[in-house]
Amino acid sequence: MVIINLNDLFQDQAKLAKLDEYIGKTLELAGEGNDVTLTGQAPVWLYLKIAHALHGKVRKLIYRSPVTGDVEIFDHNPLS
Repeated sequence: MVIINLNDLFQDQAKLAKLDEYIGKTLELAGEGNDVTLTGQAPVWLYLKIAHALHGKVRKLIYRSPVTGDVEIFDHNPLS
């Protein structure tokens, strides 16, 4: 399981102008075909764009928050 804290991608505030940079770094960290958990304080738009970018690249995507716990976004594992 690869855990990516989206808050680590930026300092102070996430900027739309740096979205491609955030996506590139996340794709690098996630790798291909892995199970990935996204966590950390970040704007909703960033979570949505990152989740979209990871679709088709990772096998399983989970959102983790202290309030909700783990929430499965998608699971493309044919064995589950």
